[in-house]
Amino acid sequence: MNVKTRFPPSPTGFLHVGSLRTALYNFLFAKKNHGTFLVRIEDTDRTRYVEGAVESLIATLDRMGLSYDEGPILVDGVLKEKGENGPYVQSARLPIYLEHTLRLVLQGDAYYCFCTKERLEELRKSQELIKASTKYDRQCLKLTAKEVKARLDAQEQHVIRLKIPDGETTFEDVIRGSVTIQNAQIDDQVLMKADGFPTYHLAMVVDDHLMGVTHVIRGEEWISSVPKHVHLYKAFGFPLPVFAHLPLILNPDKSKLSKRQGDVAVEEYLAKGYLPEALLNFVALLGFNPSAAREMYSLDELTQAFDLSKVNKSGAVFDIVKLNWMNGMYIRSMNIDELMESAKPFCERGVVSDELLKKILVVERERLVTLAEIPERIKPYTQPLSYDLQMLVWKKSTKEDAITQLRGVLELITDLDPEVFHDPVLIESHVKRYIESKGLQNGNVLWPMRVALSGFDKSAGPFQIAWILGKDETLSRLSTAIDKLSS
Repeated sequence: MNVKTRFPPSPTGFLHVGSLRTALYNFLFAKKNHGTFLVRIEDTDRTRYVEGAVESLIATLDRMGLSYDEGPILVDGVLKEKGENGPYVQSARLPIYLEHTLRLVLQGDAYYCFCTKERLEELRKSQELIKASTKYDRQCLKLTAKEVKARLDAQEQHVIRLKIPDGETTFEDVIRGSVTIQNAQIDDQVLMKADGFPTYHLAMVVDDHLMGVTHVIRGEEWISSVPKHVHLYKAFGFPLPVFAHLPLILNPDKSKLSKRQGDVAVEEYLAKGYLPEALLNFVALLGFNPSAAREMYSLDELTQAFDLSKVNKSGAVFDIVKLNWMNGMYIRSMNIDELMESAKPFCERGVVSDELLKKILVVERERLVTLAEIPERIKPYTQPLSYDLQMLVWKKSTKEDAITQLRGVLELITDLDPEVFHDPVLIESHVKRYIESKGLQNGNVLWPMRVALSGFDKSAGPFQIAWILGKDETLSRLSTAIDKLSS
């Protein structure tokens, strides 16, 4: 079998992290099996269409490194397509859907419905009152062919519904095994809306077949709709694809991941300084892990290890603590030049030189969680410091002792060759030899030195800060701290 998967997002806004995982799993499965991965834009719900969402989606998939073989692409900002099975935007395929829908009507697998919104609302309310399942009562299925023609000729507003057969539907799911759903639970789904646009159910089945999709990998919220899709495949005489329904992504309280409890858009995480590689790695492990012995995987490693049959059935919790840990690990694994290029978009232009930024990142990346923290990390090295003078005093020591220790360090550094400041290890060796020679305690000397240089009680070490600042600025900050304490 020539494997072909698809990712069919709706252009309703940003890319949800759950949709990112769906796209990733489709990508991994296709690449693992030397198949084809396509992207299709499902924009038939015009009430939810957001201008610019298609372009944003394409750009985000590109940033995440999920290249696809067929689908819409941006060429110099203009929307175009690649592949031989287009159009890949459903609103450009309306004649195809109408042709297939009318075929179902002629076969008796679908029927016209002229019920008004008011009647359908009253029907729903009456069913809720008696606690019955809310679904269409097939009133229009009783119309004769002559009555249907007359109402069509009169141009009455209508939809076309799928006629669900009696019995039950059983299908195989790679993740969940054999699934059986009673057809009595299934509504006669609208296939063609009054505005001439198809619903998801019809368009999806028609497009997946015509585009050669072999595997439908999507979220578990679509399981209850599979009987509708199976009936459509059978009515058209199309072969069934392989189904795989992914578990939900959950909030920490086990509710479905939603905006109410945190960010859900991929673009929001990228804007906050999460690396694409870290986000992909994290999302890939929400329901699947090739090995309990490790957490970090490249995209190539995930591709080689991916196995649909090993995806969990139960929901996976979106743990922001784990994502933060993983992002920090990725930051620390980058070489300094890569990190600089990734950091620059988060830095205000003109605030810091490339040379200074590089030194800051060498020191601060051990403490970084996201790239968006970099502007705050830069401030202590580029702006006048403001701090509580009491912070300069080590534990149970005194202000007078802090002044004494700072003066001693100031004298030591004044006499140091500027070449010493090319290496933080050399700075450390000189300061520690001084401490040892004077019989001093490390804390009494290094604590006020570090606070004087950084302005914080928690920061990088004093030798690293001095290396970043250089000899002159180091001396200036030490002098400023002594003056403040003395006054």
